[in-house]
Amino acid sequence: MQTITPHLWFDKEAKDAAKLYTSIFRNSKIKSSATLHNTPSGSVDLLAIQLMGQEFRLINAGPLFKFTPAVSFLVACETKDEVDTLWKELSKGGTVLMELGQYPFSERYGWTQDRYGLSWQAMFMGDREIGQAITPTLMFVGEQCGRAEEAINFYASVFHNAKVGHILRYGNNEEPDKAGTIRHAGVSLEGESFAVMDSAAAHNFTFNEAISFMVHCNTQEEIDYFWAKLSADPKAEQCGWLKDKFGLSWLRTRQISRLAACALSEGRVLPWLSLSRDGAMAETDPNSLLCDKLTAFATARAAVRAAVAGR
Repeated sequence: MQTITPHLWFDKEAKDAAKLYTSIFRNSKIKSSATLHNTPSGSVDLLAIQLMGQEFRLINAGPLFKFTPAVSFLVACETKDEVDTLWKELSKGGTVLMELGQYPFSERYGWTQDRYGLSWQAMFMGDREIGQAITPTLMFVGEQCGRAEEAINFYASVFHNAKVGHILRYGNNEEPDKAGTIRHAGVSLEGESFAVMDSAAAHNFTFNEAISFMVHCNTQEEIDYFWAKLSADPKAEQCGWLKDKFGLSWLRTRQISRLAACALSEGRVLPWLSLSRDGAMAETDPNSLLCDKLTAFATARAAVRAAVAGR
């Protein structure tokens, strides 16, 4: 299991998005699906999907957050035809950010927001070796611009199995970007590749809770460790979610695989999640701990938004 998993917050479209993504990406499937009822957001869908062999989590929990290009997902393609196929489906009903075409760094590349607002970069890799098929890419803009290098060094110091990779910098006369800041860089965290970049262009977005990264922990000590290291905004701490000093959202959670296996072998049902025999999530008790946490989170966020709107 991945140690770090992208977590995507949708309004009501998580199931439709899961079906779309698993239909267009190779080596993909819906791994599990569960529904919580009677939350402040109505019925809430929770899904785990696999895209090109990598796990993503999706949730329907109301229109509290919107995806932004501050976090995008770079898809490494083996052929130009693969780029074109993905582009056709991902750009349909979406917003093109960089037109599909030839660029100095790739013979076939495009960047688009899909119909749900999620940002994807499809790139033909040419003769470059493809390691991880889908790479989360963090763009540091606005007040965070110029902090990409600080961020990867910070994350590499927090995670145990971590390494900073390549770094490409902006040169002179590339305004508005400052010489020496990050054009593109990579970092590996617990075996998962991330990319970062600075952008000094005018953007009306930044990181938010629509995209967070789940850190799967084996012990309470691990949870406490990551919480202490990553959390930088007490006001953003809600039911396992936190924000770091760059505004990026993280969600730490406890691994349940061993507990689930034990419960299943003894014919027991976990108090907060029922499981099918293959270990996938099935029907979930709306009064469970998970539902209570989600309800508290949604209620708190809705109250904050209402208070801000009423000022």
